[in-house]
Amino acid sequence: MTRKTSSPKTVAIVSKPNKAEVAQIVPGLTDWLTGRGYSFVVDPETAPHAPNADVLPRVQMVSRQLEFVIVLGGDGTLLSAARAVAPAGIPIVGVNLGALGFLTEVPLDDLYPTLESIISGSCAIDVRSMVHCEVKRGGSIAATYEALNDVVVGKGTIARLNHCDVYIDKVFVSRYQADSLIVSSPTGSTAYSLAAGGPILMPDVQSFVITPVSAHSLTHRPLVVRDTSQIEIVVMTGDEEAYLSIDGQAGMPAFDGDRICCRKSEYNVKLLHTRGTFFEVLSSKLKWGQR
Repeated sequence: MTRKTSSPKTVAIVSKPNKAEVAQIVPGLTDWLTGRGYSFVVDPETAPHAPNADVLPRVQMVSRQLEFVIVLGGDGTLLSAARAVAPAGIPIVGVNLGALGFLTEVPLDDLYPTLESIISGSCAIDVRSMVHCEVKRGGSIAATYEALNDVVVGKGTIARLNHCDVYIDKVFVSRYQADSLIVSSPTGSTAYSLAAGGPILMPDVQSFVITPVSAHSLTHRPLVVRDTSQIEIVVMTGDEEAYLSIDGQAGMPAFDGDRICCRKSEYNVKLLHTRGTFFEVLSSKLKWGQR
């Protein structure tokens, strides 16, 4: 009788481009994973430091049965990985390599203890909601996106105020004149929205924030709405163009009459962590409560 051998579990490694620490971390990390019976795939940014690994673009990693994804870098790298693997529900552990890191909250010194806790099943999972965005142009859908942090309608190349009409559940809210307009998830409330004066939301709060950036009217303040709401932004630029940005990374030009429709995504992002509460993260990153 032939004994069946199970294939090794697989993880993915995603790295920030041109980050010097990656060259020192990856060889030891791949040896550690191999020694515990894991196979691994890497993105092109990690590939030079893992010469024998399978290399896949981030958007193709969902084609593998991954246990989890290890992100080496900052929040930007994690945002990119999250959009790629969220549809498959693959958990992510973010290892901070020196940036502020609200999402990549695992210090490098805690990398291996964190991985041990993941393998033993003692690691907690935070489930983060996403924003689904559709660009409607001329009666058809020109593009769709999923955002973990935010959807931003901002200025194009011309330095002038954006004009946008905002509707919530088809009810007119206001005409905004501002540099940009942000639709943020709770996770994104500590990103661009926070810098623009928006509120901080706990990650499990079921809402979105609409935050104007440098609004022309002092009465235009950040607005918190239920995440069951349908948010529609009608771009009013005349002959000029605006720009739609997704998590500050992806996007496209937006033109007069475009309708940017935002709602809660059907996908979630799963973040693995072993550290403290959200308020402890705020204390660490924003120095809250420190004397």
